[in-house]
Amino acid sequence: MTDREDRQIHLGLWLTFLDSTDWRNPASRAEELNSLAPYVELAQIAEAAKFDALIRGDGFGAPIPSATQAYAGSLEILPLLAALAARTDRIGLIGTASTTFSEPYDLARTLATIDHLSNGRVGWNIVTSTGGEENYGYDRIPSHAERYERADEFIDVVSRLWASWDGDAVQIDRSSGTFFDPSKINPIDHRGKHFQVAGPLNIARPPQGRPVFVQAGDSEAGKDFAARHAEIVFTAQREVFNARTFYADVKSRIKQQGRDETRVSVLPGLVFTIAETETDALQLSDEFHRRIDYDRTRVNLQELLGGIDLSDIGLDEQVPAERWPNASTLTRQQGRPQILLNLAAQDGTTLRQLLHALGTAHGHGRIFGTPEQIANHIELWTETNAADGFALSPAQGISGARAFADRVIPILQARGLFRTDYTGSTLREHFQLEQPAGTIESVGGPR
Repeated sequence: MTDREDRQIHLGLWLTFLDSTDWRNPASRAEELNSLAPYVELAQIAEAAKFDALIRGDGFGAPIPSATQAYAGSLEILPLLAALAARTDRIGLIGTASTTFSEPYDLARTLATIDHLSNGRVGWNIVTSTGGEENYGYDRIPSHAERYERADEFIDVVSRLWASWDGDAVQIDRSSGTFFDPSKINPIDHRGKHFQVAGPLNIARPPQGRPVFVQAGDSEAGKDFAARHAEIVFTAQREVFNARTFYADVKSRIKQQGRDETRVSVLPGLVFTIAETETDALQLSDEFHRRIDYDRTRVNLQELLGGIDLSDIGLDEQVPAERWPNASTLTRQQGRPQILLNLAAQDGTTLRQLLHALGTAHGHGRIFGTPEQIANHIELWTETNAADGFALSPAQGISGARAFADRVIPILQARGLFRTDYTGSTLREHFQLEQPAGTIESVGGPR
């Protein structure tokens, strides 16, 4: 059983409503891909169900060159979150932003703005980009180590910028004529390897002190980075045993950093399809697998694994072990490839099974089941120290999100696993996180 003090789990909902292989379905709402309405609908479903947060990824590369697949990565996430902040009241808003292709001052200002507009509901999913370098003046993607080195300094700078205004700097004292106290607004004078930023920020301290730090750390460097900084950890885990190993590893690394590991939540991704019966669930699984574009997914797998050639391997053959690269040598990604390589190393795993894992959930967990079965899956993982909750992705789009809210959430609530109402108003309060330290010196001091 779990040793977490609070049995209640955390649930985030990915802001996605269009399955890339099912867009031809007349009910898919594909025409609304770049409009606000479906995202508002998803947000309001999730908030009514008391989800902790909405989550949205981002990327800088061009669409996958396949005319038959939907591409859902075009909207820039931070303006979308700002729009959703005006249409929701309590649910958290977690957006992805890159430390590789962003500047600390700009991002600190933007996230602070959204935190103010949402009254303290913003989280930042911190990523070191794995592609898109051609759009930012790079001849090559920086190495894995270089990206994490820059990310560490990036977080140092933005943390100082958010702390550059004391919490009581804005006074608005009409009787004395004092709007703000200049002595409580301080430069950061940062001069580092990657950034030179004088500060202070030109916007008052965010309501949460700073956004909640979120990170997906599956590689060794990623797990170390998460241990130093993250308050929520996203991960891709397909099997409960491996998830428990990852969970224990990350919690141990957090503790070694002198941080309270019980206050850092680990949320594996879970793509779900809800069915009326187990038979229906199996049928939906078969239908979904039949829609996979194996040729396109094989190319994606080859690229993910550093450009290896699997063109001569039959779908129902096991790939020879000597074909696989060492994940630690890959430049773009290491964590996600390692998950697929672990699956490939299991006896009897065929290329078809690997393509299913990549093509149906990009290495994340995938479940087809009744509401009861999905609730059982969530309870098993969270009660056996494999997860503190889940980052959920509805394969059936908005209808799937609504089915989860209407049929799975009540089961979790009846078992005492999930809240029946919000007890706080900020994202920090939803995750029982403390307000961060309040001065420039407390986040490391000027340099």
